Amino acid sequence: MLLGRVIGTVVATRKEPEIEGLKLLLLRQADVDGKAAGALVVAIDAVGAGVGEVVLYAQGSSARQTAQTKDRPVDATIMAIVDEIAVGNEVKYQKP
Repeated sequence: MLLGRVIGTVVATRKEPEIEGLKLLLLRQADVDGKAAGALVVAIDAVGAGVGEVVLYAQGSSARQTAQTKDRPVDATIMAIVDEIAVGNEVKYQKP
């Protein structure tokens, strides 16, 4: 899984029927401090994430392993909302 920060939403009124009803969010890969610092990714939201949140997401075949995305043409899925990131004894990120 990868760290990302939700920076926006994606709305597509016309799309493949297999992804109808799935919420699309725009992520930027994040560093260990939760700061947006990488490539942009459009991901299916499987957990109810919102703009500004740090999340864990999966790409590739792993993205199709949730109940919502099974056997759908999905390449990235948000799997968790991050509450805290600690490295050793140091808290690097904590959800506000």
